[in-house]
Amino acid sequence: MADHMEFIRESIIRDMSEGVMIIGMDGMIAYVNGAAAAILDRKAEELTGRKFISCFFDSEENDEFNQTILDAVYDASVSHRRIVAYAAGQEIRHLHVTTSYLHKEEEKVGVIVVLSDISELTELRDAVKAMEQIKRLNQQLELRNKLLSETFGRFLSDEIVRQLLETPDGLALGGKKRFLTVMMSDLRGFTAISERMEPVSLISMLNHYLGEMTEIIQRRNGTIIEFIGDGILAIFGAPLPSEQHASDAVAAAVEMQMKMQEINEWNEAHGYPQLEMGIGINTGEVIVGNIGSEKRTKYGVVGSHVNLCGRIESNTVGGQILISPQTRERISEPLQIMQEQMIFPKGAKEPMQLAHITGIGGAYNLFCEMKEHPLRRLEEPLPVSYYVIRNKNVDQEKGEGIFLSLSETGAMLQTERMLQQYDDLQIDAGGKLFAKVVALEEEGWRLRFTSVPAEFRKYI
Repeated sequence: MADHMEFIRESIIRDMSEGVMIIGMDGMIAYVNGAAAAILDRKAEELTGRKFISCFFDSEENDEFNQTILDAVYDASVSHRRIVAYAAGQEIRHLHVTTSYLHKEEEKVGVIVVLSDISELTELRDAVKAMEQIKRLNQQLELRNKLLSETFGRFLSDEIVRQLLETPDGLALGGKKRFLTVMMSDLRGFTAISERMEPVSLISMLNHYLGEMTEIIQRRNGTIIEFIGDGILAIFGAPLPSEQHASDAVAAAVEMQMKMQEINEWNEAHGYPQLEMGIGINTGEVIVGNIGSEKRTKYGVVGSHVNLCGRIESNTVGGQILISPQTRERISEPLQIMQEQMIFPKGAKEPMQLAHITGIGGAYNLFCEMKEHPLRRLEEPLPVSYYVIRNKNVDQEKGEGIFLSLSETGAMLQTERMLQQYDDLQIDAGGKLFAKVVALEEEGWRLRFTSVPAEFRKYI
């Protein structure tokens, strides 16, 4: 612990205006900086090396302060944060007390107590003085956060850490049940696209796309949980609660689809391929909070409604937004619905009717178009072979069929093999052509392309 203590003293604690006290797991005070001694109206040398109980339990008026420290020692697995009254002689001070654990490798070796005397805030009347004091406290808070991060090795994304640190249990592991809206988006056929592009170009294209999507989601009060390759997982209604989280999510989705035209114009100017995105949205009760271990933590969301959102998204084709009935029920604004479709999500007892949204009215007033091209009948049918993709695995059974008609976005496939609506297909037709089965019609299965190789475009 000595090396660890030396690092902390030299790096941060020595020059902090906040008070810092370090207590071992045996209750022994290991270190007190000058600021802490002054705040507590004690001498550092009188406290260091002595039991906390023997130093502070002689004053009943400080029971609240004492209990806060004991809570941290006895439960060192989480952070504690309180504002308590403290009697320094005849003066009553108001202290902001933050406690977190210290560890060396896998072993918890103590508790760090960070003290701020905020008594002056209750007395400040002059606006200029109040702002200056708040600025100083913010600077000290940044130092404290740096101390916590460097000492504990824990990570929280920049996007959400500002909100989490404002809550008393912001740094603690654990989650809470929240009723919110989940959004998942994904680029159609991105795996095939990535195989045909140079890594530098691929990352440049992906970063530009994700940057534009991030700006829209954040502007619509969404929180991005993570990027999963080309996919985005975002929530609306947490960490900050919102009554219109479902409407915000749909508005963000519509605006994201509207933005794809501009993104593809940028892609064309840089010699990159055209992109199409599918978005799934679901609303329900989930668990949201800090998930992980003492060494590594992330702000995340889990629950059956998150899984359901993923299954809804997997049924989308490029340019499509599908929302669940639960989301639709929470939206009071008028929705522009292109069509409705029934799915049988894995694990669900009953089928679910999804709405394909192309716009939301009211204060949002956002509308997008999903470009569809009519199928043109071929003079001669085009023979093709294909494989069904289920759960992201390519089926080994090869299917044979013919394309009766084609467009820039889809085809009519005639085959003797029985397919299922929303099956994903890998088709050998001048390269790997990827498509989704969207409907069974009189002539055959209507397909929507998700990725078209350059070699196939001569047929379109």
